[in-house]
Amino acid sequence: MVRVRISRIGLAAAAAGIAVGVAACGQGTDNAQPQPSTTTTTASSESTSASPSPTTSTSTTTQAQGAPPATQTDNGLCKSGDLKLSLGRGDAAAGTVYRPLVFTNVSSHSCVIQGFPGVSYVGGADGHQVGPAAFREGTKGAPVTLNKGETASAAIGFVNVQNFDTVACQPQPVRGLRVYPPQETASMFVEMPGTGCANDKIPGNQLTVKTIVKGSNAQ
Repeated sequence: MVRVRISRIGLAAAAAGIAVGVAACGQGTDNAQPQPSTTTTTASSESTSASPSPTTSTSTTTQAQGAPPATQTDNGLCKSGDLKLSLGRGDAAAGTVYRPLVFTNVSSHSCVIQGFPGVSYVGGADGHQVGPAAFREGTKGAPVTLNKGETASAAIGFVNVQNFDTVACQPQPVRGLRVYPPQETASMFVEMPGTGCANDKIPGNQLTVKTIVKGSNAQ
């Protein structure tokens, strides 16, 4: 009877030990498994960071398409090399003679001219400026497109400098006019011998210029 009780107690203890061991092993397996939600979130974040932004890509493409071509330099404006200068006949009015300064397109392509040319007297072998540049009268006109051989003109007013006091005027011989087409830095020359006032402080304007218009008879 004693042996039977010990055997039953031993068997019960062994069974309880096995149950505890199995339970402990089950808990260790659960803790070792990765969390699915954590793994998924991390992978999604890395994937998003690695992918380029569609907005950034579109913006870059738009700017590249909108960039001006490297060969674009003058926007179709008339340059000094495209033009020939001449002076038309004029009319006198109240001590001032108005003559059209004529621009003729002698190039093989069309070009656009607009606004006021820069005009001043020049003298001497060195072509120095004599007196102030022409005063601009009126408002800037519309663009004028010149095809090959076509003309545009600006009315130039030449004041009789003898109407100014000699001391104030400081008269000096001039050879002609230095002319800058609108929005151009290369000058042109048209011959017109005469007399100009060398003093920049004369009480008036010895030269005036109006905006460029289509044709050769600007007034």
